[in-house]
Amino acid sequence: MGRPTAFRFTVDPSPSPSPSPSPSPAQVMVLARHAGASRFAYNQSLRLVKDALTARAADPGVGVPWSGFDLINAFNAWKVSAAAGRVLVADSCGEVAVVATGLAWRTEVHQQVLEEAAVDLGRALAAYTGARRGRGAGRRIGFPRFKRKNRDRRSFRIRQKTRGGRGCIRVGEAGARSVTLPRIGVLRVREDTRKLRRMLRTGRASIAFATVSDRAGRWTVTLTVKAADLHPDRQHPPHPYGDTGGWVGVDRGLNALVVAATSTGREVFREGAPPRPLRAAQGRLRRLSRQYSRKKKGSVNRAEAAARLGRAHARVRNVRQEFLHQVANQLVQTHDRLVLETLNITGMMANHHLAGAIGDAAWGELGRVIAYKQTWRGGHCIQADRWFPSTKTCSRCHTIATTMPLSARVYPCAACGYRVDRDRNAAINLAVWAEQQHAQPGTPTHEARLPTLPERTALAHTNVRVKPAPVTEEPTHHTYPGCW
Repeated sequence: MGRPTAFRFTVDPSPSPSPSPSPSPAQVMVLARHAGASRFAYNQSLRLVKDALTARAADPGVGVPWSGFDLINAFNAWKVSAAAGRVLVADSCGEVAVVATGLAWRTEVHQQVLEEAAVDLGRALAAYTGARRGRGAGRRIGFPRFKRKNRDRRSFRIRQKTRGGRGCIRVGEAGARSVTLPRIGVLRVREDTRKLRRMLRTGRASIAFATVSDRAGRWTVTLTVKAADLHPDRQHPPHPYGDTGGWVGVDRGLNALVVAATSTGREVFREGAPPRPLRAAQGRLRRLSRQYSRKKKGSVNRAEAAARLGRAHARVRNVRQEFLHQVANQLVQTHDRLVLETLNITGMMANHHLAGAIGDAAWGELGRVIAYKQTWRGGHCIQADRWFPSTKTCSRCHTIATTMPLSARVYPCAACGYRVDRDRNAAINLAVWAEQQHAQPGTPTHEARLPTLPERTALAHTNVRVKPAPVTEEPTHHTYPGCW
C-alpha cells in the first residue's frame, strides 16, 4: 500500500437526539485543550533549542537537540523537572524542600500530541538546515518562530498505535458517522465514513495519523491513510514499448482555464472561464473586513467578526478546491499522458492588473492536483521546458512570433497564414514537444523536432524581416502533416 491519501470529516458538536454517542460542547473544549497543548509543546521545544544554542556559544561542547527524536527526549525530560513545575513542602520540623511536580496538566492530554509537536519542530529545523546548505527550491526558509494563539491555526496530531489487533484510532465503531480518538473519545462527524470503513475492513487501507484542526470555526478530523493502488479497471493500461503517441498538451489560462489537445490538432477537452470565487465574494469580504476593523481589539465582538470573516474566506477556498478537483478528474480519467506548461506564477503575480485573476484561478494548485491524481491511475504527467514558447510558436510551420499580446485570442501566423485559437495552438505545441522528447533517435518523430533554443532565437530575428503572408481563416477540415 503505497498510495498516500486523506479523508477529512467535519466534527459536529451539536447534541444528537439519537441514543448513539455524539460530541458535545464539552468535547470541543477538549479539542481546544489538546490544540493548546500542542502549541505549548512546540514553543517549549523551540525554547529549549534556543537556550542550547545560547549555551553552546559560551561552551562549544554543549549539545543542541535538533532532530525530532532528540526533541522528544528533551521535552519529556523537561516536563517532569522542577523547571516545568515545583512545590515547596514543609515537614513537621520546619524544613522546607522543593519537590519537582512537572507540568500539572500533562495527564489531561494525550502523550502523542506533545511528541508530534516536537516532531514538527524537528522537520522545521531540518528544512532550515537544508535551506542554509542550498538544498530545495523556492523561497529560502528561515529559522522557526514561536506559534501564537491568535495567529496560528489550532491543530494537533495523533499517531495510530495498534494493541491486540485494535488501533487507537477507529472509524465507525459508535455509528456510521463517528471517529474514535484516544483520550478524546467518540466524535460525531457530518460526512459518511462508508468508503473508508470498507477500505479498512477489506485491508486495502491503514490509518497512519489523525489530525484535528480548527478551520474557520469548524473542527475537522483528517485521517491520513496508506491506501492500496486503485483497481486495475480504474487505472490506465500500460503503453507498448517504444510508443511515443498519446500525449495530450494542457494549456492553462484565464479566458479558458484548461484547453487540452493532441499533437494532431484535435481538441479533446476545454474548460471555460473559472468560477473566480474570490471576485464573486469581494463585496461580502469588504463588508466583513470593515465590520472587523471597527470592533474594539480584544473584545468578544471582534472575535465574532473575525470568525465571520474567516468563514467567508473558507467558503471561497472550498468553492475553488471543488472546481479544481472536478476539472482534474475529467482530465486524468480520460487521458493517460499529460504534459503541462511550466508557468512562472510568482513572476506573473507581479503584474498587478492580473495578479487577482491569476491567484483566483489557482494554476499551481491545479497542476499539483493533476499530477498526483495521474500518478494514482498509473499515468504520466510531465512539465514542458520553462522556456519553450508554446504560445508564440505556430503549430503548423513552427515559426515563432515576435510578440503575442494577451488581447489576441487567435494566433495569426505571419509565415504560413494559419489561424487557430490561441490556447489550442499552445496545447498542440505542448503535445508535440512531449512526443519528441520521448521519441527514440532515428525515428521520424524524433527527426521532425522543434527548433532548439539557438534556432528559436534565429527564427525570432528572421521573422522580423520576413514579409507577412496573407492571413487566411482556419479551414474547417484541416489535415495535419504526419512528419513535422
